Amino acid sequence: MLSRRWSLLFIAALSTFGQARTQLDLDSFEKVWTTIRDKHWQTKPGGLDWQAIHDEYRPQVEMAASHDEARAVIQEMLGRLKQSHFAIIPAVVYTVLDDEGPTGSGTTGIDARVLGGHAVVTSVDPDSPAAQQGVRPGWEIERTHGIDLEPLIKQGRSNPAIHELQLTRAVLARLSGPIGGKLDAVFLDGSGKTVNLSLDLTAPRGMSSAFGNLPEQHVWFENKRMGQTAYVRFNLFLDLPHVMASFQQTVENCRTCDGLIIDLRGNPGGIGGMAMGMAGFLVDKSNQRLGTMYLRDSTLNFVVNPRAKVFSGPVAVLMDGCSASTSEIFAGGLKDLGRARVFGTPTAAAALPSAFERLPNGDGFQYAVANYISEGGQPLEGLGVTPDVVVELTRSALLAGHDAVVDAAIDWIRKKP
Repeated sequence: MLSRRWSLLFIAALSTFGQARTQLDLDSFEKVWTTIRDKHWQTKPGGLDWQAIHDEYRPQVEMAASHDEARAVIQEMLGRLKQSHFAIIPAVVYTVLDDEGPTGSGTTGIDARVLGGHAVVTSVDPDSPAAQQGVRPGWEIERTHGIDLEPLIKQGRSNPAIHELQLTRAVLARLSGPIGGKLDAVFLDGSGKTVNLSLDLTAPRGMSSAFGNLPEQHVWFENKRMGQTAYVRFNLFLDLPHVMASFQQTVENCRTCDGLIIDLRGNPGGIGGMAMGMAGFLVDKSNQRLGTMYLRDSTLNFVVNPRAKVFSGPVAVLMDGCSASTSEIFAGGLKDLGRARVFGTPTAAAALPSAFERLPNGDGFQYAVANYISEGGQPLEGLGVTPDVVVELTRSALLAGHDAVVDAAIDWIRKKP
């Protein structure tokens, strides 16, 4: 009798759980559908009758026997758009990426990328805590804050909706923490030796800057000469007065340079108008455009603003999977105009304002709110900028002190007549 009672209670509990799960999936479906209805750049998303799409797919979510089946239905609905950057990310993956561990803006001076399935140091800021303790490019990062990075990387690489940009951000977040704190990390050095370090977390490099609704961030700009070649790199299209003035000064001091390298690897974008202004130092023709962005209520033409003093020599732009938004517009536009040669790896394919949100059922939802067409007629969203010369970073080259992407750009410039 007791056994039958517990069986009935168990069945009732399963029924209640199933109803709760179904409601969460329905709430998630409604949030996805409503977001696209209200925020998509087309009043008829993908040219579809979006209300009819709702009426077609909601019953399928109601009938789904599991959360996985409901997710598949929502993903199929997004697939009807035939547009990139609309995706559902399973909760197990999104939770791992979204859990950044200790929060804070403190940094050790390390930049890193996922190379060959491992987190690898790609550069170390001079005089940073990491540099002072001997961390070198090419070192593998195995653990931070006592947590292995391998599960995070495996989860991120397991889902095609997770792009290199999101995975790299998740890795870098685990290299940060509160200013004044410590980062306990385990590295594998060039000889295969395990190195345990406790690194100070200090204020980020550069000057604090904000613009409009963009969050306040630290912006830095660096330039140097590599022989007769000028090299510039900056982390954001932000801090307009400083970055624009520094870029202008670099161009004006480069009259005798044999070429100019603009390193936008890791640059996630920022103020779109800066791409037009900076391109004006490199393009001497009027009425040139980098491309056009289409929003629901407006159209933005990225018109180049030619300057009085223009650099006319070879221009190489360096990109990677963490180059996004304004970086893609700048590089893709100059490439289409035949004004720059792009080196590195395909970009983030995130030229548009794109957002990630958590759904009621725990899954992640990515969506875009605009469309961008380059001057060459190609949409950057979902495709990104394809380099003219594909060059990948490798751990072995970094350990040997070589940046293969920079080397390839310099070699091209040296061979130009």
